[in-house]
Amino acid sequence: MRNIALDTVDATPRPVLAIGTDYPHGAQLPPHTHRRAQFLYGMTGLMEVETADGAWVVPPHAGVWIPAGARHAVRMVGVATRSLYIEPAAAPRPAAICEVLTVSPLLHQLLLSAAELPALYDQAGRDGALIGLILHELAAAPVLPVFAPLPPDPRLGALCREILRAPDLRIRPDDIARRLAMSPRSFTRFFRSQTGLSFGAWRRQACLMAALSRLAAGQPVTTVALDLGYDSPAAFSTMVRRLLGRPPSALAGNV
Repeated sequence: MRNIALDTVDATPRPVLAIGTDYPHGAQLPPHTHRRAQFLYGMTGLMEVETADGAWVVPPHAGVWIPAGARHAVRMVGVATRSLYIEPAAAPRPAAICEVLTVSPLLHQLLLSAAELPALYDQAGRDGALIGLILHELAAAPVLPVFAPLPPDPRLGALCREILRAPDLRIRPDDIARRLAMSPRSFTRFFRSQTGLSFGAWRRQACLMAALSRLAAGQPVTTVALDLGYDSPAAFSTMVRRLLGRPPSALAGNV
């Protein structure tokens, strides 16, 4: 199915519905929910996803798992998507929050094929086997570390959103502690209790997510690295390769 609204087929008695959608550059989907779980795969470009739990950047060759009922907003940067909408009882992943998943070449081809299926596909034949294999591949897909959890505390949450808009490795935890009228030690404990990460690890995630967005928009690797506070493009490249398994050059200009 291509370029149709989910609500026109949501009641179809099938565990999985596959829909392909083409979005204009820069399209923004306001906060919304789905009754079904969703796997949103951008075949081209890059997606930015935000929920109450945090923010994710979804680079090329990856997709985002969105649990049933999770309220989310999405910004598309040159994206043509393939989405799976999955009944909660058939969901292949137990995660209660979104996850960015690596899409293997096999899963990529399966998603392309699934988008050609009608809503009432034959569950007992080839179409049903295709859907079953997709669910197995989704269950096994590795998670990419491109997530920055947002703390529930309103003041700290506002500061974290501010940093996400302009992340920089040179932002010091002492500066954030001072803005919250906390001692550095108290801030360190508080930040970890709110996010599950140290401030340094969270800041690195925020920088990585910003880097992916800027590289996808065509900014030079050197410019991105220095703007984000890395000592050198080489140090930045090492970080990206270690976390994503690919050099920054493989992610540049993919919109």
